[in-house]
Amino acid sequence: MSTILFTAWEYEVSALEFIAAITSFIGVWLGTTGKRITWPWWAAGSLLYAVFFYQVELFASAALQIIFIVAAIYGWRGWGPKGAKPGVLSTRKRLYLCVGVIASVAVLSPVLSGIGAAATWSDAFILVGSLFAQVMMIYEKFEAWFLWLIINIVGSTQYLLLGYWFTAVLYVVFIAVAVVGWRRWQRALSN
Repeated sequence: MSTILFTAWEYEVSALEFIAAITSFIGVWLGTTGKRITWPWWAAGSLLYAVFFYQVELFASAALQIIFIVAAIYGWRGWGPKGAKPGVLSTRKRLYLCVGVIASVAVLSPVLSGIGAAATWSDAFILVGSLFAQVMMIYEKFEAWFLWLIINIVGSTQYLLLGYWFTAVLYVVFIAVAVVGWRRWQRALSN
C-alpha cells in the first residue's frame, strides 16, 4: 500500500499512512470518552501503523504497534460494557513508573542504534513510554494521560525531524487529545 494519496508540505502521504492516521485518531479520541469501543479502533490503527513504521525503519515504533494490538484485546475485555472507571496510582507506583521508563530507555537505545534504526532514544522512549501508558489505560489509571502527553510531544518532534509530516501533525493533535483525556478522566475521578 505505498500508493501516494496526496502531497502535503512537499511530503508524499501514502494511502497507508493516511488511513492509519485517521483510524488511530478515532481510537485515541474514543479513549478520552472512556468508551469501550476505543479498543477495536486502536487495534486497527496499530495494525496499519505497524506496517508503515516497519517500511520506514522505525523498528521500535513498529514493535510498539504489536503491543498496542495485544493491549487492545485486554482493554476490550477489561473495561467492560460501561467503559472505563478511572483510578489513580499511588506515589510509590508513580516512582516505579518513572524509574522503569528511564531504565528501559537507557537499555533499549543502544540496541536500536546497533540495528541501524532511523531513531534511537526518542523511538525507545516512544516504545517504552507507550507500553507503560497503555498498561495504565488498560487498568484505567488517570496518570496515563500525562504520560501520553509527554510521549506525543516526543513523537511529534521525532516524526517532524524525520520528515514524516503527516504523522507528526497527527501526534500534535494527539497532544491536544491527551489534554482532553486528562481533563475528562480527572472529572470522572471527582464524581
